Amino acid sequence: MAPQQPERRSPSRLRKLGYQGGFTLIEILVVIVILSILGGLAAQTLLSRPDAARVQAAQTDLRTLSAALDVYRLDNYRYPSSDQGLNALVERPSGSPEPKNWNPGGYLKKLPDDPWGSPYLYENSDGRIELLSLGSDGIEGGDGNAADIRLSEL
Repeated sequence: MAPQQPERRSPSRLRKLGYQGGFTLIEILVVIVILSILGGLAAQTLLSRPDAARVQAAQTDLRTLSAALDVYRLDNYRYPSSDQGLNALVERPSGSPEPKNWNPGGYLKKLPDDPWGSPYLYENSDGRIELLSLGSDGIEGGDGNAADIRLSEL
């Protein structure tokens, strides 16, 4: 006895049985409405926090600059002076103190600007360094998103 072949159903026979291929216009519209609602909620959540994200980015940049300054100090026995500034991490600085073991490749490829487009500030006062972003307003002091973001080390 030969194996029995499954019954093939022709497209016209499937239509007679009530089978419909694809989605109806209503189903597609319902899915689009649901996706729009979810997208709107996600966008609202993300767009309500850009200032917090900028503050976090500035804090991360300050930690990166601090780590590069620490490597500079390990090589040259002291941090760059305030006059030499953060540019000493990218190009060999002139002036005092002379960096005797400055890394020919530098310590950073380029200096980042803060998330508001301003340069980070650097101060070396008797070996105590301070890194600073003036925040969204670019003016010293401020509250909330306009507050200064500082990183101080001994």
